[in-house]
Amino acid sequence: MTVPIMLNKLCGAVLSALFLFACSESTEIDLSAEAARISRSSIIVDTHIDVPFRLTIAPDDISKATESGDFDYPRAVAGALNAPFMSIYTPAELEAAGDSKESADGLIDMIEGFVEQWPEKFALARTTSDVREQFAAGVISLPMGMENGSPIEGDLDNLQYFYDRGIRYITLTHSLSNHIADSSYDENRQWNGLSEFGARVVREMNRLGIMVDISHASDAAFWQVIEISEVPVIASHSSARHFTPGFERNMDDEMIVALAANGGVVQINFGSSFVTAEARAYSDARSAAKKLYTVEHPELSKLDLYRAYPAIYAEENGPLPYATLDDVLDHIDHVVSLTSIDHVGIGSDYDGVGDSLPVGLKDVSSYPNLVKGLLQRGYSEDDIRKILGENLLRVWKKVEDYAAASARK
Repeated sequence: MTVPIMLNKLCGAVLSALFLFACSESTEIDLSAEAARISRSSIIVDTHIDVPFRLTIAPDDISKATESGDFDYPRAVAGALNAPFMSIYTPAELEAAGDSKESADGLIDMIEGFVEQWPEKFALARTTSDVREQFAAGVISLPMGMENGSPIEGDLDNLQYFYDRGIRYITLTHSLSNHIADSSYDENRQWNGLSEFGARVVREMNRLGIMVDISHASDAAFWQVIEISEVPVIASHSSARHFTPGFERNMDDEMIVALAANGGVVQINFGSSFVTAEARAYSDARSAAKKLYTVEHPELSKLDLYRAYPAIYAEENGPLPYATLDDVLDHIDHVVSLTSIDHVGIGSDYDGVGDSLPVGLKDVSSYPNLVKGLLQRGYSEDDIRKILGENLLRVWKKVEDYAAASARK
């Protein structure tokens, strides 16, 4: 081969490589831009943001950028988050003390305070129409979900009370079994699912227009809810047990299929220990070690331990093996493969899972990263809008419509 021909071939190869690199860079840029466009033009409903309880521990001004936590107004705007459900979380131990209702009221007061202080930024959302209207107005909607049904305190009238205060879903139980249902985290299965009162709670929630949330409930309680509820139910912040075998807090395949057949939606939890078996094992080992450490250090408060112990454990055992954005996308893919695009959404648990958020999804500015990942996996724009919020809004509207029809009877 002559030198000129060799040079021509070499130059051609170099030019081809440069062209492919340029195309790759352009595609990457286009995908990022497309993800940003879809995010900004979509209603993003995240059904579980724990900022209210976070602020009871460490008060802060979320209308400005905050150094701690996962949620504030500037980061929500950056991530195009426009309908975060504020979690009205009641710690399980308050039920025995009789303080649950008071605790829930205090957090609802806090959310109402956000709206009173910063009406140009936030608005309460009691209906799906509120969410759509506030999205059009450029204001972040703040619907509310109650995490743990213990504030009902055995009185069905309290369901009407909390509905009137703006609660639009109730997670039946939390880390301990309560007077409504058994918890997936609690070995005490006093009801073998729902209590008799719990079954009445589900029916009354249907009648009023409050979504029933089965996250945290035991498997038996889940199946009883599916049998009783006349409307679709939700898992507000749960992931797929397929990836975390033996972790009852997540949903197994049969449950996911049943929830979809009911018309409901699985809102994927981003916490690393919900997403990968490796992070789950680390979290379980750390929890066991923390119990021993608590006994050895009675001088430390629960808050002190919550803040300090992860670092203490990491010194001896290494850091938490964080999940990644791709791991979270695997959960979305799994639910879609079992059901359809209509039964999966977002329930990140921001401000509720401590240090365990995945690489690429560290706070509420990260939703465009999720959208970009969905685009890379071949999801259409319509599919992505369903995942971001339309699936949840569909369920919420069905619950609203059933309640309106019940009121006319």
